[in-house]
Amino acid sequence: MRARDKAAVSALRSALAALDNAEAVPAGAAELRGVSVEESPVGVGVTEAARRELSERETADIVRREIAERRSAAAELTSAAHAGHAARLHEEAAVLHRFLDEQAAQ
Repeated sequence: MRARDKAAVSALRSALAALDNAEAVPAGAAELRGVSVEESPVGVGVTEAARRELSERETADIVRREIAERRSAAAELTSAAHAGHAARLHEEAAVLHRFLDEQAAQ
C-alpha cells in the first residue's frame, strides 16, 4: 500500500477476502440456542462461532484459485477496449503467484 501498487493491493485484498470467506463457519453448523427470550444467550460474544483453521495447502489452493480466476477473466477480455483491464488482471495474478513462490521457498 505504501508503494502505491494498486494491482498488488487489489490482488491481496481480494485474496484475503477469499481466505476470510473460507474460514467462515457454514450456516448449517450454527447451533440454535432456543426460541424464547428466557433461553436467549446473554453477554458479549456468546453467539460468536469459532472460525475454521485453514491448512497451508488449503490456503495455497485458494490463492491458486484466485490466480486462475484472474487469468481466465483476462483471457475473455479480447477486444482492444479491454486491454488495460486484462493487463491489470494479469498483473494481479502475477502478484499472487509471487506470493505463492515466496511461501514455497520458506
